[in-house]
Amino acid sequence: MSKYEPLWNYIVNKNSNSLELSFDDVKNILGYEIDHSFLNYKKELEAQGYIIKISLKNKTINIKKASN
Repeated sequence: MSKYEPLWNYIVNKNSNSLELSFDDVKNILGYEIDHSFLNYKKELEAQGYIIKISLKNKTINIKKASN
């Protein structure tokens, strides 16, 4: 199980075409802050058909379902 599995489940269960989460939102979901490894782990969600954009300036993560 991936350390980000609870976050992926949260995103998939939202069943939304787009979602913006603050770093604080992610911390509340996971129980810990994301770290640099998130850049590698995000590929797990991308493999499920999502596009992830990270804004360090705004401290947000934008998630969109990829078009089929």
